[in-house]
Amino acid sequence: MTSFEEAETEETVTCLHLTFYHPCQDEKMMFRCLNFCKREQVRADEMAKFGRDSSVCRYSLMDTRVSRIQFSLQFFRKLHTSEYCFEIKNLSKKTKLTVNQTELGYLNKIDLPWKCIICFGDYQILAEIQEGESTDYFETHLHLADAPILQERCLPCLPSLQPVPENGISPSFFLSQGKSPTEIDENEL
Repeated sequence: MTSFEEAETEETVTCLHLTFYHPCQDEKMMFRCLNFCKREQVRADEMAKFGRDSSVCRYSLMDTRVSRIQFSLQFFRKLHTSEYCFEIKNLSKKTKLTVNQTELGYLNKIDLPWKCIICFGDYQILAEIQEGESTDYFETHLHLADAPILQERCLPCLPSLQPVPENGISPSFFLSQGKSPTEIDENEL
């Protein structure tokens, strides 16, 4: 047998991709203590904390409007399954945290969806979970967004982006005129 055949089977590692955005990130540099574009291992029994206090938080945000400990992420395995997940808990007494449309008050927690947007204050974080098998640790991979995450993801749901009919007159034009659109035969044009 070759050494390749005798080698241990490689385990895949669960990776939490986090993409950060704040409208003032270029001026205030609140993400300067985060290690972007490099995967970082976190032991499975550790709680990954985000906040202003670098002595307590693994991921520090350099902003006085962020709580000492803003929120935490805990890696866990669902009961009676082999599925690994994350739980997010709001640890800020002053700021509510939203995960997609769910608002979390102080000490509220929920399971983190596989793909979601976490918001607090002006911060937007896109979280995406890449499944793995390792039980000893997980990885985080941090990214920095150039544009607002909410705008990028919600463009199709904005009412101003309705399709414009071939005649070039938008239905919103009629609504603003107090009239409703009427159907006409294309031969009448």
